[in-house]
Amino acid sequence: MTDDAGEPEEWTVIESVTEYETPWYDGGYDLVRQPDGTEKRYYWASLPPAVVVVARTDGPEGPAGDELLFVEQYRPTVGEHHLELPAGIVEDGESYTAAAARELEEETGFRPETTVLLEEYAVATGLLRHDRAVVYADGLVPGERALDTNEFLELRRVPVEDALDRAREAPANDATIDGLLLAKADGFL
Repeated sequence: MTDDAGEPEEWTVIESVTEYETPWYDGGYDLVRQPDGTEKRYYWASLPPAVVVVARTDGPEGPAGDELLFVEQYRPTVGEHHLELPAGIVEDGESYTAAAARELEEETGFRPETTVLLEEYAVATGLLRHDRAVVYADGLVPGERALDTNEFLELRRVPVEDALDRAREAPANDATIDGLLLAKADGFL
């Protein structure tokens, strides 16, 4: 935004307060002086970066039968089972593509020969301090599955042509739909 003279309007953070810390995220608020001079608290949750993996595997009948790897898991936060693309947190110093390869192998038991960063973006910017990336992976070879202690995942294979329709079935989630749409827009699906 600009003022009447064409200059950028000022937003000033007066103080930033972390009210609580958890193993998953921190939460708090920024007290902000808005361009009109008033002050307001803007609440936030801060999460580490995450990656979502669109992993394509060869079908038994050639490319027309290719499948995408999904995982089905119960999400206690919303009390529902979800069919999702493999995903996870990016570890310190790790690139999105390295995190994608690691998470894919941990969750599905497949390691990609190729990874391509499709997009990095900020998620729910009105509330979250959280970046997410979508990575396309293919050339899958068997690896070693190594689930975290809180992961109870079932591997699901979905034909490429059915993937978006399946992802849109309730209960749907943003990361899976975003990942599929980006992969489709970039010509990978």
